Order: sequence, then structure tokens, then C-alpha cells
Amino acid sequence: MKRVYIYIVIALCGVSACTSPRQRILEDTRLSLVDKHATDLTTILFHNLKQMTGKHVVYGQHNYEMDGFDSDTSRWRDEQNRCDAYDVAGAYPAMASFDFLHFTNPVSWETKNLDYIRSKFYAAYERGNVLTFCWHYYNPVTGNNFYDTTQVVKHILPGGSHHEVFKGDLKIIADFAHNAKNHAGELIPIIFRPWHEFDGNWFWWGKNHCTVEEFKELYRFTVTYLRDSLQVHNFLYAFSPDCGFTTEKGYLERYPGDEYVDVVGMDNYWDFRPDGGDTSLVVLKSRILTKYAKEHNKLSAITETGTQTRDSLWYSQLLNILYSEGVELNYLCTWSGFAPYKGHPAAPDFYRFKEDSLILFADEVPDFSVLAK
Repeated sequence: MKRVYIYIVIALCGVSACTSPRQRILEDTRLSLVDKHATDLTTILFHNLKQMTGKHVVYGQHNYEMDGFDSDTSRWRDEQNRCDAYDVAGAYPAMASFDFLHFTNPVSWETKNLDYIRSKFYAAYERGNVLTFCWHYYNPVTGNNFYDTTQVVKHILPGGSHHEVFKGDLKIIADFAHNAKNHAGELIPIIFRPWHEFDGNWFWWGKNHCTVEEFKELYRFTVTYLRDSLQVHNFLYAFSPDCGFTTEKGYLERYPGDEYVDVVGMDNYWDFRPDGGDTSLVVLKSRILTKYAKEHNKLSAITETGTQTRDSLWYSQLLNILYSEGVELNYLCTWSGFAPYKGHPAAPDFYRFKEDSLILFADEVPDFSVLAK
């Protein structure tokens, strides 16, 4: 019996010796992910962003190559190879944000050619961007847009009258994920951010339009159906309320659980507005995200922000927040059209923001497909 035990120990040691340091890092990282079968590139992306905590913040923008401004009163859309951030700072953002709205509701308020959106997605990946998608999901009960707050959530949950419609739209998202491949045929990692700003009331999934438990079930079903039924394994999942919290308890009121979330984030426009909150609240809330991410092995981010006035010192203000004690976010993403255009009074400030060593644009990012040590 003793001899058998020795053989087993030797065999296990042999297995351990065959496991490379790279493989051990991937296996250890997957243990903390929502998807324990996440692709290598998806796992590496999470690991690399996590390794940068406290050192760098990835800067992103929504639709950054799809629209912007010529002046305060004139906006451009869908011009070939145009980007306000590039015009001002000489570099593209390091994160590109898109919207599954155009895939599940292709005839919408911003009708886009899907091949055009795919081309921008792949172009962003080729320049080394981190890629993220939100979902302004049209009301699947009425067919109206996402601002139609006719009750929906209970009707799309399992057993609801429109559950199959909901599953069909998730299938559209899964089809995109399954076909999002690089030149080597590997699936491209995507940070998926469903049901954002749920603590407001402007979307049909907002807090006044479903119960706490209904929202949690909605979020959990979205993740499990994509991951387990539709076999999507190149997603990280972001949880992003608006800025209506000031405590960790408040932040977690509708939190579905650590097993469903990879990124703890917030959308925040209000606290930057003169008629809104206060930028000290942005620091407070960012500290809550940072602390929770560190304690629960998540990424943290300001997942959506910006200023419509593109104030001349807004980016310096944002930089001061990111440098505040106790704030160590992994990325931030401004909304479509919020980068200042060339010649705008905010352009010099945006350039200084880009040049700061904390902030990463596309010309400075490491290769997120290569495992950082």
C-alpha cells in the first residue's frame, strides 16, 4: 500500500512539473472569472488589466470612429477614418465601445450598416484596443425604443410571455461573439455591459420598472444563457449602475453576485455637472469600486462618462480624480462625441490628459493578447 502511495505522489509531481507557469496563471485567473471556460485571450485580457491596477488606466470612447464634432453646432457621422481624439491627441483611444442595439434592432434611431460596425470593431482590435459592448435594448414587448418603460422584465424572464423573444435576441448577440475572430481564427475578447444605469428610471429595466429580485434574475439569466446554453466563452461581464449610490451597500442593492460579474463599474455624468452632484462624490464612488474590486478579485471602471459642454479643464479634473488616494480604476470610457474636436478650447487639456503617464491610449497599450508577468 505504501508503494502505491509513493507512485501516486510521483505521478502527481510529474503532472505538476508539466504545467507551465503560463498555464498556471491562466488556470488561476479563470477561477475568478464568471466563465470558467473562458478562452485564453479572454482570460489573458482580464489578467493583464488586473496587473495594471494602480499603474495605468485604459482610456476609451464609444463610437469614437463613427461620430464627432466639427464645431459646437455641427456634428459629423460615419466619415471614413475620422476620429476627434486622434485629431487632437495624435492617437486613438485604447478602448472602443459599441452597442448591440444595432444588431438586435437594426432599424433604429441610429440605423447603421452592420458590416460598417463590424469593420470599426475589427479596426479597433487591430490597433490593440480593448473592446466593450453595451446594449440599449429596444422594448421587446412593445417594439418601441429602450425609453418605453412599459413593463417588460417579468415578461422576458423564464415563463414570461416574451421569454422566447428575449432568447432570440441573446442568440443574435451570441452569433456575433462566435464570429468575432482575429486573423489567427481566435475569438476576440469582449467586455459585455448589459442593463446599465439600472438604478435610474429612464430605461425599461430601471429600478421603478422591476423588483430587485426580478432585476437580479434578468442579469443572471443573461449571463448563464449566453455562457451555458449558447456557449459564448469570449465575454467578460460588467455591472454598471448609474451614480445613485454613496455606500457599498447601496452599490450592491441589485448586484447579482460575484459569480456573475467580472467588472464593477459605474456610469457617471451627473456628478460632473454644475447642476448635478459634486466631483468629490466621483472620488467617493470610485473608492467604493476600487475597494470592492480588490477584495473580490474584479476589475473596476468608470464605464461611461463625459461632458456635453466639453469644458476646457474637464480632463484635468478627471485626471485629479484618477490620482486620488484609494482610487485605482482599470479603465474609463467617455461617451460618443465627448472628446473635444480640433480647435476646441478643451483640446489642449485633452492633449495633456493623453500625455500623462497614468493614461493609456492606443499608441501606448501593451499587447493584451500576450500574458503579462
